[in-house]
Amino acid sequence: MIDIAKVSAVIEEIAATEVLPRFQALAAHEIEEKAAGELVTVVDVAVENLLTARLKDLLPGSLVVGEEAVHADPALMEQLDAEEPVWIIDPIDGTRNFAHGRPTFAIMLALVQKAESRAAWILEPVSERFGVAERGGGAWMGGQRLRVASPDAPARMTGSLHASSYAPRELARRVDQRRDRVRAVKSLRCAGAEYLRLAAGETHFSLFTRLMPWDHVPGTLLHSEAGGTALCFDGTPYTAGRYRDLGLLMAPDPASWQALHDVLLAD
Repeated sequence: MIDIAKVSAVIEEIAATEVLPRFQALAAHEIEEKAAGELVTVVDVAVENLLTARLKDLLPGSLVVGEEAVHADPALMEQLDAEEPVWIIDPIDGTRNFAHGRPTFAIMLALVQKAESRAAWILEPVSERFGVAERGGGAWMGGQRLRVASPDAPARMTGSLHASSYAPRELARRVDQRRDRVRAVKSLRCAGAEYLRLAAGETHFSLFTRLMPWDHVPGTLLHSEAGGTALCFDGTPYTAGRYRDLGLLMAPDPASWQALHDVLLAD
């Protein structure tokens, strides 16, 4: 359907010309709060606009669902169910990190058709870590195939737990009270970076309670192509259209997913 390398080259070009020159060089008026606790910068908007134009040229007839465009027009989310191929864009994932001059942020992109993720790209412009996946073709970084960490008992598995401001109060309380049942590590405040370390086997699991497609569609494909298991809290697969669901849990395999679910979420 698409030339994976050509898309990768477009992302790298835009990172080099639009993102890195503005990193740690933003003026105060170029950063805004678009919603409570959510920042947007002029770079988010510029990158999404550029990607939208370039990707439509690469795949004529395709649609785009981008984070910033959806903020302006929520009805664009309806395109996730379209018959046409759909690009899902997070122009700067980890905008707060980017806006404050911290290097952990990413450009995230996925191609979806008929609710199935076909390809995914996650680039950290500063570190140059670039994870790429194609359904059935594995997950790759720097010419090396990615593999998730080996399964283990929950008490020995490391990972991040994101169940706070966007989670129902009871769920947030339950997860927080059970953090010591696993080896919880500090959040990177960037879903893209979390997915790269999951797919590279640097951590075992991650739990999220906000499921916007631009935050998770690229990462779940990368993770699954690296051998991992990503399921919603009810044990069914995550797809782009499930952004209203309660939560998502990633693990090395189905058995460890169930074990983590039992110790972190079960009544």
